[in-house]
Amino acid sequence: MDLEQPPPYRHRTGFDIGANRTVLALAMARLGDALGNSMLFVVIPLYVASLPAPWLPFPDALQAGILISVYGLITTAVQPLAGAWVDWSDRRKPFILGGLLLAGIAIVSFVFAQQFRDLLFLRIFQGIGLALTIPAGMALLAANTEKATRGGSMAIYTTARLVGFGLGPLIGGALHDTLGFNAVFYTAAAFIAIATLLVQLWIKERPSRGTTEAHRTFRVFDRTLLSPGILGAGLAVFAMASAFSVMTPLEQEFNERLEQGAFAFGAAFSVLILTRLLLQVPFGRLSDRFGRKTVIISGLMIMAPATALIGEVQTTAQLLGLRAIQGIGSAGIAAPAFALAADVSTDGNTGRQMALTTMGFGLGIATGPIMAGGLAIISFRLPFLVAATLLLVAAWTLYRYVPETLESGTGEGRLQ
Repeated sequence: MDLEQPPPYRHRTGFDIGANRTVLALAMARLGDALGNSMLFVVIPLYVASLPAPWLPFPDALQAGILISVYGLITTAVQPLAGAWVDWSDRRKPFILGGLLLAGIAIVSFVFAQQFRDLLFLRIFQGIGLALTIPAGMALLAANTEKATRGGSMAIYTTARLVGFGLGPLIGGALHDTLGFNAVFYTAAAFIAIATLLVQLWIKERPSRGTTEAHRTFRVFDRTLLSPGILGAGLAVFAMASAFSVMTPLEQEFNERLEQGAFAFGAAFSVLILTRLLLQVPFGRLSDRFGRKTVIISGLMIMAPATALIGEVQTTAQLLGLRAIQGIGSAGIAAPAFALAADVSTDGNTGRQMALTTMGFGLGIATGPIMAGGLAIISFRLPFLVAATLLLVAAWTLYRYVPETLESGTGEGRLQ
C-alpha cells in the first residue's frame, strides 16, 4: 500500500517512528473519539437508573449491559459494509468526518433522552458512527505510511486510542460527581468535535493509486480479499481481545477468591492498559525491524501462559503481575497485526480488508465475556485455559500459513 510518489514529510531518518502529519492527525482524532465515547462507560449505568423503567422490567444492570454491548455489536456488524463503501467511493476522509459527526450528535442527544429506548437508539447511532470511522481511518493510515515504518505508525495510532480509553472514564466520573450528567455528555461531544476539526484541517487525501472509477465495484463480501495475511492478523487480534476480556464477567468470583474489593479488580484492567501504553510503540518499531510475523507470534506466546495462570491466582499481586504480562503480550500483537494487514492489503480494497482485521477486536471483546460466563459454570479455571489455547492456535496458524512481509533486520518489504 505504499504510494508511488511519497510526499516530502515521509522522509525517513534513523529515528523515524512513522509519525507523519496524517498519522498524528488520525491519532489525535482517535484520542478525541476514544475520550468522548469512553466517558460514557462510567455514567451509563447511573444514567439508566435515573430514567423511568422500560416497557420490559429489566434490572438496571441488565439495561446498562445491553447499552454497552449494543454499541460494540453494531460497530462490528456495520464495519464490512462501511469498508466496502469506502473502497467503492475511493474516499476516506468524508467517512471519518461523517462518522465522528454522527457519534458526536448521538452523544449530545443523551441530554434529551427520557426513556431506555431513547438511549438504545442513540447507542446504535454511536456504533454506526464508529463503524464508519474505523475502516476509513485504517485505510488512510495504510495509504499514508511506509512499510519500513508502518509498525511504528500503527503503534502511535493505537496508543492514542488506549490513552483515550484510559482517561475517558476518569474524566467522565469526575465531571459526573461535580457537575452532573449533562456536563459529561457535552464534554464528550466536545472531544469528538475537536477530533473532527483536526481531521478536517490536518488531513489532505489523495485517491488510491491504480484504482479508476470504471474498475470500482461495491461488494461487501469478496472471498478474493481473504488472504492468509488478512485472516491471520484478524485471528491474532481476536485471540488477544478474547484473552484479556475473559475475566470481565467474573469480578465477583475474583473478589471473593482473593478477598479484594472493586478497586483492586479495576486496577487489574488498568495495569494491562498501562503496560500496553508503555510498550506499544517499541513493539511496533520492533516489527518494522524484525518482521511483523515474528513479533506477533512472540506476543501471542507471551500472553498464552499468563492467561492460563490467571485462573490459578491466589493473591491480588499475582493477578496484577499476570495482567501486566498480558499487557506486554498484547502490545506485541495489536500494532504489528494492523501493520501486517496494511502490508498485504491491495489497492482499492483497503477499507474492506482493514475492516476484517479490526472486526477481530470487536468480536474478541464480545466473545471473551460470553465464553467466560458459560465455561465458568463448569470450572473457574476453564475460561482461561480455553483462551490460552486460542492464543496458541493463533500463534501456530500465523507460523504455518501467514507470510512475512518484511525481511528480518532490514526493514524492507518482501511483498510488494
